[in-house]
Amino acid sequence: MGLLIDGQWHENWYDTKTSGGRFERFESTFRHWITADGRPGPTGRGGFAAEAGRYHLYVAHSCPWAHRVMIYRVLKGLQSVVSLSIAQAEKHPQGWTFRDGDGLIPDTINGARHLHEIYTKAEPNYSGRVTVPTLWDKHQDTIVNNESSEIIRMFDRAFDGVGTGGPDLYPDALAAEIDDLNALIYRTVNNGVYRCGFATSQAAYDDAVRPLFESLDLLEDRLSRQRYLVGPEPTEADWRLFPTLARFDLAYHGNFKCNIRRIVDYPNLWAFTRDLYQQPGIAETTDLDKIKTGYYTIAAVNPTAVVPKGPTIDFDAPHGRDRAH
Repeated sequence: MGLLIDGQWHENWYDTKTSGGRFERFESTFRHWITADGRPGPTGRGGFAAEAGRYHLYVAHSCPWAHRVMIYRVLKGLQSVVSLSIAQAEKHPQGWTFRDGDGLIPDTINGARHLHEIYTKAEPNYSGRVTVPTLWDKHQDTIVNNESSEIIRMFDRAFDGVGTGGPDLYPDALAAEIDDLNALIYRTVNNGVYRCGFATSQAAYDDAVRPLFESLDLLEDRLSRQRYLVGPEPTEADWRLFPTLARFDLAYHGNFKCNIRRIVDYPNLWAFTRDLYQQPGIAETTDLDKIKTGYYTIAAVNPTAVVPKGPTIDFDAPHGRDRAH
């Protein structure tokens, strides 16, 4: 993994020397919003109206942040509205890379081989991390947004007037509860697994692994009383948690040292994960082999890049959540 400095690519890893061995995530930098009429959103400038065929999404199967956006693209019926490029899972010295291959989609919009070329096309002297998901505007030839939590909010509401459908995943009546859960889950689970995996000191690892499993215990208990995190239907909170749970036993348990327990050891969390995986269209967004390949080719964590054959996990096994709740 690397970053751009004044428009030049550098293959640099996260520097934890000044943070006591702690992994600190960079803030996303492009924060414009697509809105129904093109007016400005909560951040950034306006001019990004919701239109079919105008926007292009850059993702990778291995990335959980990109996965949540791919899920929303399916749930909200945006496959014919927002076009897609899928980068290879294997880590490359030039960062996220596009090529032909099974389950991959090259960059048919800008013809880029590497995602960092998209960033310098939008901003020639850009400095910062180059991340998926990245949402591109074909009209203005620029990046709209590269923050997954904001892109899913746009997908949920902004395109309602262009013939898309799907459930409201952030209903007003549940917004406060969803926000509280999101904050806890992001801090201790979504980002917590990275704080474990990329820790370069024992203290940093210990500070991350304890709250991770405390939160998993809390979520297990919550899901013992209801089918989904905030009630009888999936919401944003569930879909923000799912990509981490889907990757946990495949990658985080072994490669990131999140090995106190597996998700399959939690009866309710594991059934909940299968329940969401088996929702229409979700399995097609979840490439289990590419998830393993992506994580086990991170040189800073697994220098040999040897990808294990196991574990064997049956995401299609009956979940029983509809009967128990």
